[in-house]
Amino acid sequence: MSTFPGISLQPEVTDYLRSVFLNTEVLAAVGHQGAESRFQKLLTCLSHPPSYTCVRASTHLAPLEEIRHKLEEELKKQLCSSSAEELSVQILPHPQIPDVLLLPVDGPRPVQQLSSEVVVGAQCGSAVLRGAHVFVPGILASPKYMKTGDVVSVLSDLEGRCTRGATTFQGKTVFVGNGVAQIDRSGIFCTDKPVKGIGVRMIEPLYRSPSFDGVLPDLAFLQNLPSVVVGHVLGPRPGERILDMCAAPGGKTCHIAALMRDQGEVVAVDKIRNKIDRIRQNAQMLHLRSIKVYCFDSVKAVSGDASAQDTEGPPFPPESFDRVLLDAPCSGLGQRPSMSCTWSLKEICSYQPLQRKLLHNAVRLLKKGGVLVYSTCTVTLAENEEQVAWALDTFPCLTLQPQEPHIGAEGMLGAGLSPEQLRLLQRFSPELSWDQTAGALHCRADGDTIGFFIAKFLKN
Repeated sequence: MSTFPGISLQPEVTDYLRSVFLNTEVLAAVGHQGAESRFQKLLTCLSHPPSYTCVRASTHLAPLEEIRHKLEEELKKQLCSSSAEELSVQILPHPQIPDVLLLPVDGPRPVQQLSSEVVVGAQCGSAVLRGAHVFVPGILASPKYMKTGDVVSVLSDLEGRCTRGATTFQGKTVFVGNGVAQIDRSGIFCTDKPVKGIGVRMIEPLYRSPSFDGVLPDLAFLQNLPSVVVGHVLGPRPGERILDMCAAPGGKTCHIAALMRDQGEVVAVDKIRNKIDRIRQNAQMLHLRSIKVYCFDSVKAVSGDASAQDTEGPPFPPESFDRVLLDAPCSGLGQRPSMSCTWSLKEICSYQPLQRKLLHNAVRLLKKGGVLVYSTCTVTLAENEEQVAWALDTFPCLTLQPQEPHIGAEGMLGAGLSPEQLRLLQRFSPELSWDQTAGALHCRADGDTIGFFIAKFLKN
C-alpha cells in the first residue's frame, strides 16, 4: 500500500512525457532544474483531485445567486442527515465566469487506515477522491465476513490486478478513506442479479467534498472548470447553428445551448450510441430544446455533395455551421485525480492522426468568418501545440484568435510557435499553481484544475 504517490505510468510513457516537458525550447527558457521540477509536480498533482469542486449553474433557468442559495440549503441537508463530522458549506462565485460556483475541497486529511479493507477499481477510487461514495459495481474485494454497518478502509487498485470477489489483495493500492458498509459481502458477490446503489458510505474520505448524487440535477451541473471555459471561448450567439463534433456526454453541448438562451440550433454528434442517449437525457434535464443529437462518426461528417441538404442529419454539406467545437478524443493525461495509467506509449501517441482527420472536417464544415475551437484534456505537445502549428500550416484560412476568458497559462514551448501565438493559446497547467509546503497544499482555483488545452481559430 502506498501513501498517495504521484501518478503511476508505464516507464516508456514517463520517459516520453519527460522529453515533452524538458524539450529544447523549455530548457533554454527555464533551465534543466526548473523544467524537471515542473515535470515532477505534474506527476504528483495528477494523482490528487483539484482543490475546488466546480459547478456550472444553469443560469438560463435561474439567477446565479438563487442557485447558490438552493445548493447551499441542499448540501446542508446532506450534512445534517449524515453521520459525518459537522462542516460548514462554502460556495463561492467565480470572479470571472458568471455561471460557475466553486466549493473548496478539504484534503488531504489525516485519516487513519484500518485493518478491515475494501478494494475498489481505479475509476471508483478516483470518484471517491472527488466526493463520491463507493457504489456496489466498483467493489472488487472485501473482508470475508463483511456485514452491513462494518467500518472499513477503502483502497484503490492501481494496476487493475485485483480479482473480483477476493477477500484479500496484496497488489499495488492506495488508501482513499474510511466508510461504513451498506451491504453484506454476500449481497455484493453471491447473487446472480446485478446490484446497484451505495456499497460503502464514506465517512472519513482522504479528500472531503460534497456528494452531488441527486442534488439539484437541473440547476447544478458538475463540470471541470476548463470545460466550462470552452463554452465561453466558443462564444455562441442566439440564432446561430453550432456543431459539437465529439459531444458525449453532452456537458459542453448543453452549455453552448444555454449560452445561446436556447435560441438557434446546436448539433451534437457522437459515434457511440449509449453516449448519445446520455446527451439527450442531459438536454431534457436542463430543459434545452435547441439540441439535435445524432449517432454518427465525425470522421465521415462532411458530405461530398456541396449542394446536398442535411435535414436528416449528417453527413453535412461544407460550410454548414457558424461555429464548431472539436473537443477531440485524446490521451486524457490531464484528467485528475488519476493515480494510475496503464496505457502503452503506442496508445498515448495514437490520437494525433485521428485529431487531424477531425480538424480537416471541422474546417470544411465551418462557414467563412466562423469560429473553430479545438480542445483536449491532455498535457502532451503532440495533441495540443503541435496540432495548432500543423493546422495553421495546413489551412491558410485559419488564424488564431484571443480567448475570453483567458484564465489558464499560455501555450507551452516546443512546437515552434511564436511568442504571440503561444499567448493566444490557453493551457491549463495545474503543476504551475500547485505546491506542497510542510505537508499543506497551496493552490489557486483558476490554476488547480485538470490539465486542459484550448485553441480558438477564425476561418478567414
